[in-house]
Formats: sequence, C-alpha cells, structure tokens
Amino acid sequence: MANHKSALKRIRANEAKRLRNRYQAKTTRTFIKKLKAATDKVEAMELYKKVSSMLDKLAKKNVIHKNNASNKKSRLAKFVSALA
Repeated sequence: MANHKSALKRIRANEAKRLRNRYQAKTTRTFIKKLKAATDKVEAMELYKKVSSMLDKLAKKNVIHKNNASNKKSRLAKFVSALA
C-alpha cells in the first residue's frame, strides 16, 4: 500500500483516467462496428467522419498508438469508398 499522500492521490487519478480511457475506447469500437455494418454510402461517410475524429482524439491522448489510429482510419476509408 502507498505510504505518501501524493501516491494515494496518483492511485485515485490513475483509476479515474483508466475508466475514462476505457469508456472512450469502447465507444469508439462500438462506432466502428456501426460503420462496418452500414450499407448506405452517405450514412457511412457521416459515421466515418465521427469515427475518424474519435480515433484521432484517442491517439492524441495516448490511449491508442498514433499508427494504430492511422491504420484503422485507412482501412475504414477503404471500406467506405468501396461501398456502392
């Protein structure tokens, strides 16, 4: 167990950040699934904009690696452009 007041505070802060990161990453994954399930190109384009933004935010906050975000955006863009 932590002995210092600052260490106890770090434990609390880290837990709060962990939960926030988990929530944001899970929400992004849910939107990616919605995008992959989309059949209408217009709808997919709107979802892609939102998902792309979410991935950028996760990468900016180091929740996911920037290359991981870039790779996902690229694959999703390819998927959206292939829709009829």
